[in-house]
Amino acid sequence: MDSEPPAAPTAERRIAHLDMDAFYASVELLRYPELRGLPVVIGGGRNTQPRTLADGTRVYSRLRGYAGRGVVTTSTYEARALGVFSAMGMMKAAQLAPEAVLLPVDFAAYRQYSRLFKAAVADVAPCIEDRGIDEIYIDLTDIPGGARDLALRLKSAVAQATGLSCSIGISPNKLLSKIASELDKPDGLTIIGPGDLQRRIWPLPVGKVNGIGPKANAKLAAIGILTIADLAAAPADLLQNHFGLTYARWLLDVAHGIDGRRVVTHSEPKSISRETTFERDLHVQRDRAALSEVFVRLCAQLEADLLRKAYVGRTIGIKLRFDNFRTVTRDLTLPVHTADAAAIHRAAGLCLKRIALDHKIRLLGVRVSSLLPAGQAADAAEPQEPRQLSLY
Repeated sequence: MDSEPPAAPTAERRIAHLDMDAFYASVELLRYPELRGLPVVIGGGRNTQPRTLADGTRVYSRLRGYAGRGVVTTSTYEARALGVFSAMGMMKAAQLAPEAVLLPVDFAAYRQYSRLFKAAVADVAPCIEDRGIDEIYIDLTDIPGGARDLALRLKSAVAQATGLSCSIGISPNKLLSKIASELDKPDGLTIIGPGDLQRRIWPLPVGKVNGIGPKANAKLAAIGILTIADLAAAPADLLQNHFGLTYARWLLDVAHGIDGRRVVTHSEPKSISRETTFERDLHVQRDRAALSEVFVRLCAQLEADLLRKAYVGRTIGIKLRFDNFRTVTRDLTLPVHTADAAAIHRAAGLCLKRIALDHKIRLLGVRVSSLLPAGQAADAAEPQEPRQLSLY
């Protein structure tokens, strides 16, 4: 492998990454402004809905004494300061922040605010790549104005449309802009220009690069590469010996801020999936109720994803990872396309019957593939009334 360092990134393009600040939690604070400045955790069930008293004051649930297997969906920055982050088990969060307010998730509200902020951005800069409910890439290359002025216009448009703050990173490419948007949260504005790669990006841990996961991070640490600067200075042959030619070339590229990916305004998904890793391995019989509840919730979330993206699918898949880390998948193709949670649940349940449930379950996932835009699927199943179904 050629050991020559890659050329520096060009400044021809101007790409922004916009990330809403603590999005779900911030939407809830619009609804409950009295909670501003307090540690708030999102992820409770319906029983955590605040109660309004006769005098108009509200009574909130607290994390103290939480018992169950729920997972934190997100948290306010005040809760994060206490060590509570998304994907953390709720019982662990209760130990760290027992007085934190616990609120239920409201995906319908989050989707509505997602549409609002994206529409506001599109009025300023229409070339947008949707990366999820709370983040987008924006190509500002052909938009008149300086980078900082454009970013301030975008932030103002988002605030006026939603009442929420966002953080924006701007650089010549998607890689650096995504890193930059995280550097000065919340309400951040970070521009990576000439000299900023070495000054602001290289001192960061290599794990800050999107695409370097925990396993690669551990392998890099084992050979003494801890920061992005370490990676930029690493001998090419050393990286190739440990990661192979293709990934080694990519590692050197990202360390030098090189990323040629375009902002993609539209792409057809091949599949949509939802999965969860349990805080502890669940027994098929003793934890049957908990498994069934999660199974139903995953199917409901898939329905919401499909409806939001306006897709229907025919092939339903199940994914299990057991306590011995063995992963098993099964698929079933339906006669008609569907986006209905109950239909997805029934098909995934049939897939489950083809798996020997002889170990505790570590991970459960459900997938829908063979997708079509909803408007092209004349035979798509009509939505049905949701109902509780068993895991088995």
